[in-house]
Amino acid sequence: MPNFTAIEPGDLADNVFRLIGSDWMLITAGDRESFNTMTASWGGLGVLWHRPVSYIVVRPVRHTYRFLERGDAYTLSFFDARYKSVLQLCGSKSGRDIDKVKEAGITPRTTELGSVYFEEARLVLECRKIYFQDIDPRNFVDQSIGENYPDRDYHRMYVGQIVTCLKRSE
Repeated sequence: MPNFTAIEPGDLADNVFRLIGSDWMLITAGDRESFNTMTASWGGLGVLWHRPVSYIVVRPVRHTYRFLERGDAYTLSFFDARYKSVLQLCGSKSGRDIDKVKEAGITPRTTELGSVYFEEARLVLECRKIYFQDIDPRNFVDQSIGENYPDRDYHRMYVGQIVTCLKRSE
């Protein structure tokens, strides 16, 4: 993969809270022939079951959801600040209605395993799905969390083992 160097997930130097919560990411699922991407600012990275993992949450109404359900993997693409408008577009428009990749002017590429990521990203995590669970409001210990779901459109959480970690090498 030109312009990228494979690194171990444990060698990431980024602040995960800033990386996901402030800088945002593109979650992409599907293959080169048919995929969708969406912006997300909720999720996490860590270790679970002795494996480096990411977890993401996606509402079933999102177009990307059906791609996540069909496939075995997804990518998380992280960008420099100059791409914030790309992330805003990909988070405010649906792939059902427009070609977000074309509108945003980003370039899809595929990993050796066939997952889609973006050439302009500075960091890419390719994740193989290993678990999912629907968020159940009966399990909210802090009931105020329910305020995030006025339409009761609860997320599905996916846990993916990080199988490839690519850092832009400039």
